[in-house]
Amino acid sequence: MQYNFDEVINRRGTNSVKWDLCAPDVLPMWVADMDFKTAPVITESLQKIVSSGIYGYSLTPDAFYESVISWWNKQHNFTIRKEWLLATPGVLPSLSAIIRTFVKADENVILQTPVYNHFFSTLENCGCTVLQNDLLYNEGFYSIDFDDLENKAADPKTKLLLLSNPHNPIGRVYEKEELERICKICSVHNVMVVSDEIHSDLVFHPKKHTPFIEVSAEYNIDAISCGSPCKTFNMSGLPVSYLISKNQELLDKVQKTLDMQDTLYPNMVAVNALIAAYDHGDDWVKELKSYLTDNYKFLIDFCNQNLPQVKVIPLNATYLVWLDFGFSNQNTTQLSQMLLDEEKLWLNAGTMYGNSGEGFLRINIACPRALLLEGLDRLKTFYNRITV
Repeated sequence: MQYNFDEVINRRGTNSVKWDLCAPDVLPMWVADMDFKTAPVITESLQKIVSSGIYGYSLTPDAFYESVISWWNKQHNFTIRKEWLLATPGVLPSLSAIIRTFVKADENVILQTPVYNHFFSTLENCGCTVLQNDLLYNEGFYSIDFDDLENKAADPKTKLLLLSNPHNPIGRVYEKEELERICKICSVHNVMVVSDEIHSDLVFHPKKHTPFIEVSAEYNIDAISCGSPCKTFNMSGLPVSYLISKNQELLDKVQKTLDMQDTLYPNMVAVNALIAAYDHGDDWVKELKSYLTDNYKFLIDFCNQNLPQVKVIPLNATYLVWLDFGFSNQNTTQLSQMLLDEEKLWLNAGTMYGNSGEGFLRINIACPRALLLEGLDRLKTFYNRITV
């Protein structure tokens, strides 16, 4: 391989959220932050900016839009026009602006749980009511409860569905037919759909990412997709994102809210990082996905041999593996705390992602194989203790 994903990098003492919020003997495998150096082309781009010595106000250049358009064409075979794009300073500020623009404080937003925990806090901050459309879980596979979705969408106070596509934390890639059913339901009930597609580049063969706005074009529905290179290239400390919608009026309204929030523009460093990543990062992403695939296979083999009662949910996308610990019949929050206290291994409790996450733990496998093995060994010791 051209890039060394086996390199173990000491991140302690760098103000890392992942590594510096825990004791030195704790192995953190929780937050969605990879332990790999980003693509060298990004580092080179940043070095050029730093060496200039001038960091004044800057415009978002045409190259930003050209890079996004090119990337989605190459990666997802989807053609975007410049007027469909709005440059933004991060996915969460963008989601906040969208919610504040189109949903009143006493109106409903649907979440398909278990789902990304910050969706809950964003909606709470906006004063919205969360309707949980729990995904159906059967024999290690998740599917959408369309009957429940229809019932919740039919409520006159329901204004928006916030979709995680691909889905975090369950690692699912939705099929086109599933997205079409969502479109049909939401178009009938005049429910807007916002699709968070931050993990769209990390979809594993043979699955394919389908942009929601590609499907929604055939329906009478308001739709916005959110994209970003931050998860793909491990640059969450350089927040940058963009919204995609074929409805210019929607983007104009969101832009006004972003302006009122004083979060209108991404910064010049992050913009240049995006351009470098999307223009020259293809090979790095290809090798990253290969390494993550091997890590997932390693985890599967390890669990089959050493943790036979743990069900590993199939990973179609992301680097976040969803583990079913339902056999233990223990509260997942307490289980994750026991794991942290006794084995110094930090995984996310499933209940972070809604009540339907009870019985599950989430593990981040975007790390060198040596760290993955160390984490799995600690998990094995814990498993042996609770299954005695």
